[in-house]
Amino acid sequence: MNTVRALFLAILSIALLVSGAIAPAHAIDPEQLPDIGSPAEAAISLDDEYRIGLSVLREYRNADQILEDPEVTQYIDTLGHRLSSAAQDGKQKFHFVVVKDPNINAFAVPGGFVFVNSGLILATHNESELAGVLAHEISHVTQRHIIRSLLEQRKSALASTAAMLAAILLGATTHGGGDAAMAGIAGAQTIALAQQMSFSRDMESEADRVGMGVLSRAGFDPNGMPNFFEVIAKLSGGHESNVPSIVLSHPVTTDRIAEARARVAELPVNHVTDSLSYAISRERVRVLTTASGESPLTYYTARDRANTDNTPAESYGKAIAMVAAGEPASAVPILRALVNKNESVVQYRTALGQAQFAAGDKAGTLATYERSMQLFPRDVSTTVRYAEALTRYGQPKQAHRVLLDLFNAVEPTPAQVRQLALTANAADDVADAYAYMSEYHIMGGDLALAVNQLQLALSVPKITDVQRARFRARLDEIRAAMPRRLSRPQQDERRVGR
Repeated sequence: MNTVRALFLAILSIALLVSGAIAPAHAIDPEQLPDIGSPAEAAISLDDEYRIGLSVLREYRNADQILEDPEVTQYIDTLGHRLSSAAQDGKQKFHFVVVKDPNINAFAVPGGFVFVNSGLILATHNESELAGVLAHEISHVTQRHIIRSLLEQRKSALASTAAMLAAILLGATTHGGGDAAMAGIAGAQTIALAQQMSFSRDMESEADRVGMGVLSRAGFDPNGMPNFFEVIAKLSGGHESNVPSIVLSHPVTTDRIAEARARVAELPVNHVTDSLSYAISRERVRVLTTASGESPLTYYTARDRANTDNTPAESYGKAIAMVAAGEPASAVPILRALVNKNESVVQYRTALGQAQFAAGDKAGTLATYERSMQLFPRDVSTTVRYAEALTRYGQPKQAHRVLLDLFNAVEPTPAQVRQLALTANAADDVADAYAYMSEYHIMGGDLALAVNQLQLALSVPKITDVQRARFRARLDEIRAAMPRRLSRPQQDERRVGR
């Protein structure tokens, strides 16, 4: 698949840059390296790991595989950071991403990037199960398992280590799972298959143990992890063709489930109630990832025919499915009823605003969002949806202002930075639009394009002295982070800016 090939090349190029950055052109015997602190930290820094993870994220985004939805992103980010804050690793920053993939899978890559497939979210029965998966992946990151597995082969050349890293990451991000990883490892002439599998079992056991502690400290039921092990074991059904993708890279055995149950017995069990945000997000994911050619209403129509009572979250799901299916007028009364019944649920209000907009009700749309802005100031999904409506209604300057107010307090996602750039451009704030696009490319790891955008910003007529100073300072920062061969003389933008 072209996406997978591009992903492999991106990771491999980053990995080789990493090996080149930490080793001279001639080979170095890893035994000569000082053994100070963690071996993983001695060989590959957290910054290097971040670059590797960023390359994976960029390829997924370029392939349109990331679910760029403010409500879902806000939920998974909140859940993920609740867990990662309990992981007791202040050095590592985490990034949580939902992938548009119906396969039941989740994986972590170096740099704190945790990817969760939409299919896995829908396969969970409660929030502790979803949190258990995230806690397990967070633990793979905090324990630096991928890097540690490579450094088991301390006598291997660092270039081989980099190639092996690329192979493992390729396996982790394809449906081939462990098979693809092992093939890459063999090609890199590194460790034997049996040795790698043994270490993988050790890593999985450690991630289970550490992850259940994270789960418990974050206030979730630690039974969520072994419970989900049983879910995917049942889905496998003993048939190879039915094996979920997650099983290929995270083998589930009866022994593993038993060990997890034994560990749970040693932890305080938190009796928790699922958040409404979990249930709402599952329904939103269900609708937004409907397969091409299928109706998002099919699932809810089947429930209606079975005379199954809908929960509030399922009523919400049915309403946004109506909007997606081109029936927004039918969705408005459902969502208005949900808002009236529970005024504290921000997702009901943003969905109502979207339905009203799709139904052509300008006054209703703006009234809904303005009321939501009053009740939930600087809420990400509310502000983003309100700005979208303002821009489409020909009020881009107001949209620009509300987005800036939000992002001065809350770190935006790349998609939100791009929205800010488009809004600024529509408001005729061209220089700032280029500057925002520069930040968008920085977040995607493309520093050359980031430089280009800032040079364009400096070329805009009549920019202020403050803008010019800000753009040049940012250029200096970017160039300091770029490989020397990609950096251009500073005189270039000095001339452009005049």
